[in-house]
Amino acid sequence: MKKIVLLILSLIAITAVQAQEPTSWTVKLVDKGNSEVELTASFRIDPTWHIFDITIPDNGPMPTTISIDNLKGATKVGNLKVVNSKLKRKYDEIFQMEYGYYENQATFVQTLKITDKAAFVLEGDLRGQVCSEIDGQCIPIKVGLDFKSKDLPATVVAAGGTATENISATDTPGLIAVDSLALSAPETSANVSNETLWTPVVDKMKPYGAEDNASESLFWIFLGGFGGGLIALLTPCVWPMIPMTVSFFLKRNKKNKGKAIKDAVTYGLGIILIYVALGLIITAVFGASALNDLATSAIFNLLFFALLVVFAISFFGAFEMVLPSSWTNKMDQKADSTTGIISIFFMAFTLALVSFSCTGPIIGTLLVQAAGSGSIVAPAIGMFGFAVALAIPFSLFAIFPSWLESMPKSGGWLNSVKVVLGFLELALALKFLSVADLAYGWGILDREVFLVLWIAIFTLLGVYLLGKLKLPHDSDLKHVSVPRLFMAIISFAFAIYMVPGLWGAPLKAISAFSPPLNTQDFNLYKGEVHAKFDDYEAGMEYARKNNKPVMIDFSGYGCVNCRKMEAAVWTDVRVKQILENDYVLITLMVDDKKSLPEVIEVQENGKTSKLKTIGDKWSYLQRHKFGTNSQPYYVLLDSKGEPIGPYYVYDEDVPKYLDFLNIGLNNFKKVKEEVK
Repeated sequence: MKKIVLLILSLIAITAVQAQEPTSWTVKLVDKGNSEVELTASFRIDPTWHIFDITIPDNGPMPTTISIDNLKGATKVGNLKVVNSKLKRKYDEIFQMEYGYYENQATFVQTLKITDKAAFVLEGDLRGQVCSEIDGQCIPIKVGLDFKSKDLPATVVAAGGTATENISATDTPGLIAVDSLALSAPETSANVSNETLWTPVVDKMKPYGAEDNASESLFWIFLGGFGGGLIALLTPCVWPMIPMTVSFFLKRNKKNKGKAIKDAVTYGLGIILIYVALGLIITAVFGASALNDLATSAIFNLLFFALLVVFAISFFGAFEMVLPSSWTNKMDQKADSTTGIISIFFMAFTLALVSFSCTGPIIGTLLVQAAGSGSIVAPAIGMFGFAVALAIPFSLFAIFPSWLESMPKSGGWLNSVKVVLGFLELALALKFLSVADLAYGWGILDREVFLVLWIAIFTLLGVYLLGKLKLPHDSDLKHVSVPRLFMAIISFAFAIYMVPGLWGAPLKAISAFSPPLNTQDFNLYKGEVHAKFDDYEAGMEYARKNNKPVMIDFSGYGCVNCRKMEAAVWTDVRVKQILENDYVLITLMVDDKKSLPEVIEVQENGKTSKLKTIGDKWSYLQRHKFGTNSQPYYVLLDSKGEPIGPYYVYDEDVPKYLDFLNIGLNNFKKVKEEVK
C-alpha cells in the first residue's frame, strides 16, 4: 500500500523535474577593457525548444529581459543585447504576430562601466520563457544575479578620476524609486507620469459610502466550507467512522448517557478546533496578500493540478493513499494513554489524519479559493464551515443514538461516491492549470480546450452513474437506483449545456471556472464587455482627453468572483451600454506575472518593496490608493484620479450595480457643471 508521504514526495520530485527549464545557463562577468565589463548569460537550449528574443510586440510571448534591483560602483552602458546567436522569426497564429526566437543556444549581454571596483554590487535577475515546438508547452525562467566586488575579473580597472558612485533606486535606469505617497518616475508607458493619479483617496471616498459586501463574501466562503464538509462526510474515509466513534462514546459511558453526549459534543468541538487552527496557521505563516500571490503562482497551481489528478486517479481505484500507519498509531496510543478532554482531542486528531486521503483535496481547494478573496480571516472561516459540517453528525448521533440504526450501511455506494469525487477533482484540476496558464500568458489551455475536456469528463461521469463504465473496486450494479439515474441525467444535461460554449455562448453557470471568452478563437457571441484599457495611466490619459469618467476594475486571472460578475452582471444590456458608452473601463489584473520593463521600488508600511511584475504594480495601486487588496473591486474616478462615487465589491444584484454606476455618472455631471 502506498503511503501518502512517499506519494507526495514522489509527486513533488516529478513535478520539479517537469518544471525544470529544458535549458541550462552560465552567467559571468567578462573584462572588455576601458573600465567596462560585460554581464554575459549564455543559454544552452534542448532540441525542439526555443527562447524568445529581447524585443517582442505587445500582447505577445514573454521577451527575455533584465531587471537590475541594486547596482553600486558601476553604471549601465546601453541596454540588454544578444550576441553570437542566430535569430529566427516566425508568424504565430495564436498571437497573430511575428516574433523572434533562438534555438540551441543564445547569449545575452549587458555592458557595465565600473566606477568603483571595491564598492561594486549587482543584484537583480534575468527573466524569459522557453517553449516547446512539439506541444507548445512554455516554461518561465528566472536567473538570479548576485555579484560583488570579489566576482569582478582581476584585470578590471575602474574609470580613472571618477568619484565613487553608488547607483541606487533613484538613479538606476532599471529601477524606479518612489516614496510612500505617490509613484513618481520618468514619463514612459511603463512608469507613472502623474503623481496625483497615485495619491491615496481612502478618506475622500468615505462620504460616498460604499457598496461593500465583504461580510456577505465571507458568508459564502463559510457556506462553501460547510458544503465541502458535507461532501467529505459521504466519503469512505469518514462515513464508517460516525457509527464507530459514537458507539465508542456510548459504550464508554453506558451508565451515564449525559456524559456520553458531553464527550461526543467535545469531540465535535475538537474537530472544529483542529481545522480552524489549520486555517489560522496557514494565514499566520503566509498572510492574506502572500496567499493571494501563492494562489496565482505557476508552480503552486501546477503542483496542485498534479496533486488533484493523482487524487482523482486514486479515487478511480488505481491505488490507495493512506497516511503512514505510525502516525495514526501514535495518535491512538495518545488517546488511550490520556484521559478526559485531552484523550478526546487526540481522537479528533486521529480522525483528521485517517480521513486525509478523502478530505485533503477538498480542504486544499477550499483554502486556495479562500486565499484568493484577499481577506485575512477567509481561510479560518472556510475551515470553520468545513469542520462544523464534519462535526455535527457525531454530536447528533450521540444525542439521538437510535438514529444510528437508520444510517445507510457502508458498502459499494461509498466507492461510487469516491469515483464521482474523482471525476469532479479531475474537472477541478483543470481550473488550477487554467489559472497558471492565464497569469503567465502561456496560451496552452484556451476556452475551447477547457470546455471539450469538461464535456468529456461529465459525459463519462454520466456513463459511469448508469453502470456502463466499471472501475476497480466497483460492485456489480444489478439495477440503477433513482438517485443515480437523476445524477446521470444532471451530468449528461450539464455536458450538453456546455456544447454551445464551443461557439462562444457565455455559459454563466461555469464562467467562474472556465477561461474568459477572449481566449476563444471562434466566438459568435458579442454580448461580453471588454475593457478599453489594461493600463492605468493610459486609460486615465484617454479619459482626460475625452472628458469622461473612469471605472477601475481590479481583477485577477484566478479570481472566481470576478468571472461571475463579468458573466452575470456585465452582460446585462443596461450595464453593458453604460460601461461601453459612458465610462472608460480600465481592467487591472493584480496577478499578471509579466515583467515590468523597469523595477519600481516603493515604501510601504515602513518597508521597501520592489514591484517587478505588472500584477505587482496594480496590486500596490489598489492597496496604496484605495486601502484594500480584495477582488473584484470596482471604483469610480474622474480623470484626475478623484473618487466620484462609492466602491463596489462582489454582488450579482444587477439593479444595485446599475445604481452604483449611475451615482458616479450623476456626480461626474455635477462636477462638470461646477467647472463651467
